[in-house]
Amino acid sequence: MPYRIEADGSARVMLITSRDTGRWVIPKGNPIRGLDPHRAAAHEAYEEAGVSGIPCPSALGTYRYRKRKNNGESRNATVAVFPLAVLKQAEEWPEQDERETRWFTLAEAADAVAEPQLKQLIAGFRAPVAPAGLLERGLACVRNWGATIPMLRWFQALMPKQGRFFEQFEDHAATLVAGADALARLLEGGDDMADHVREIFEREHEADEIIREVLQDVRRILITPFDRSAITSLIGVMDDAIDQMNKTAKAITLYEITRFEPQMRDMAGIIVEAARITVEAMPLLRSVGTNGGRLHELTERLVRIEGHADEIHDAGLRALYRAHIDSKPLEFIVGREIYSHLEKIVDRFEDVANEIQGLVIDHA
Repeated sequence: MPYRIEADGSARVMLITSRDTGRWVIPKGNPIRGLDPHRAAAHEAYEEAGVSGIPCPSALGTYRYRKRKNNGESRNATVAVFPLAVLKQAEEWPEQDERETRWFTLAEAADAVAEPQLKQLIAGFRAPVAPAGLLERGLACVRNWGATIPMLRWFQALMPKQGRFFEQFEDHAATLVAGADALARLLEGGDDMADHVREIFEREHEADEIIREVLQDVRRILITPFDRSAITSLIGVMDDAIDQMNKTAKAITLYEITRFEPQMRDMAGIIVEAARITVEAMPLLRSVGTNGGRLHELTERLVRIEGHADEIHDAGLRALYRAHIDSKPLEFIVGREIYSHLEKIVDRFEDVANEIQGLVIDHA
């Protein structure tokens, strides 16, 4: 499922037309020998839609449909749906003249496809961006008027001070998304590696400024939306995630690594997906009671993909050991360090999930 996240936090999904009926579908195909399922799915997305990007090895789910064969017969087929964070669309691709491609909102895409299970997967990919509640909008108006209308400044001074914690959570999550994207691009290698390293460094510095503001506000703000320790714990584990991305980039630069194992790139795909989930979860914390169900779904997926990342880590480390321990032990040592950094990034996202679950338990 090729997707992109817009500046307002909403998601767009690319659909394509099928060659036989012209109905809207996602890119898909049969398993490809020698490729893991998510890599095969990414290959099909390029051939059918010309898009390339960062595939997540952990499927969103599956759906079933009746697949018609060339001889007219049909059979039940089960499709695993992998999210693909699109980086670009080629000017030319193999099936360009055989299909139409189009970006849809999630609601439009869910309405356009025919399969009920696929409709659910698309619609549930990202919750709609909820508008601020009436009380929240009213308080914001009073704060804005207080800055311009002298008569209202006395009323503004009496309002409880709750800080900018929600905005700070969301800003920090945005650094995680940008850092994860740069890390995934970095692990693809190529001529732009230095640019991706610089991007991670800059995002880590931005995150440091945000957590510094949060810690200052925790000390000086009278009323906080959550327990102070919960605020510092959540922003702390988020900051640990971007710090680990920074350490990974530093290790890659220090050891002058330019080639990366497939399992390393797969772990980067999971990190991109974890960051996407985190940035969706942060605005939902503004109303934990209302959004408790969705927050539970998101944290559940974070925990699940962390377990998948552990499996990828172990398989990659085992393959690295077998390939280099006798002939090139230094390459094994360096590769093991990169794997260790990547594993720690994913672990920190699981910590984020645990902190959010704690807030849901306490406040929902």
